[in-house]
Amino acid sequence: MTMPDIQPSILVLTALPLEYTAVRAHVEEREERVHRDGTRVEIGRLPDTSWQVALAELGMGAERAGVLTTQLIDWLRPEAVLFVGVAGSLKDDVGIGDVVVGTQVYGIHGGKQTPEGFLVRPKALPGSHALEQAARSAVRDMPGVRAHFMPIATGDMVLTDAESEIARFLRRNYNDAGAIEMEGSGALQAAHLNGQVNALVIRGISDRADAGKHQADASGAQRLAAEQAAAVTVAVLRKHRPREASDSEEGPRGATYGGDHIDFRGGTFHGPVTGKADHLLRGQTGAHSLT
Repeated sequence: MTMPDIQPSILVLTALPLEYTAVRAHVEEREERVHRDGTRVEIGRLPDTSWQVALAELGMGAERAGVLTTQLIDWLRPEAVLFVGVAGSLKDDVGIGDVVVGTQVYGIHGGKQTPEGFLVRPKALPGSHALEQAARSAVRDMPGVRAHFMPIATGDMVLTDAESEIARFLRRNYNDAGAIEMEGSGALQAAHLNGQVNALVIRGISDRADAGKHQADASGAQRLAAEQAAAVTVAVLRKHRPREASDSEEGPRGATYGGDHIDFRGGTFHGPVTGKADHLLRGQTGAHSLT
């Protein structure tokens, strides 16, 4: 079956095959497409929504995720990007099988080495407010999911020693982070730099970032974590509304809400209106139909 080129679209990114498989199970009528540089996506339909989902498995690492996310955004022009998969817990109360929704994502390797030691220069990007709100709403009706809304740390490492120097570094400098993974900061940076695309990182907890990681993986914790993260992602997309499908029921008449943007086209307003020059008549007063 040929998938028509319809909008709106969502880009869902994963690093590992089992993460891809967990999300793929929710997407119907899939068709593979290939970018001219070889990157492959499957594009399909998310049932009972207006979304066309483009699904890609990128491999591990923040730098790789950033480059390929940029490529895919430029190619597919999605309304939002979600990076979905597994992570290690950094908190005692964030357990295996829980889901962490990234309120922000830290790139943990920035800093300056001095004779007095390593001085951290934190790099953090927030997740989309609109997508985070959709997630908060969605998980209220998911009794089988224990969700946490907190920062996520991205580092180019697999952490399997809770008493290592890097673990102490994280506790000292990023003590509010609930999970550690390897790609989120790259994907969010790409979304931020390529048209301010809404983006969110959603991670299922597969281990406690300690010596028990291999045992947890062998017990099936990775698969459970990937499935929980995928379920939350789908629930978020059922809540999050495409820009053109938004209506005035949830806000002032004439204003529609999509992502982190407000679209006043088609509304009539009395009084001053200020906004971007390409969307609004800047600074003019009186009755105007804004197009």
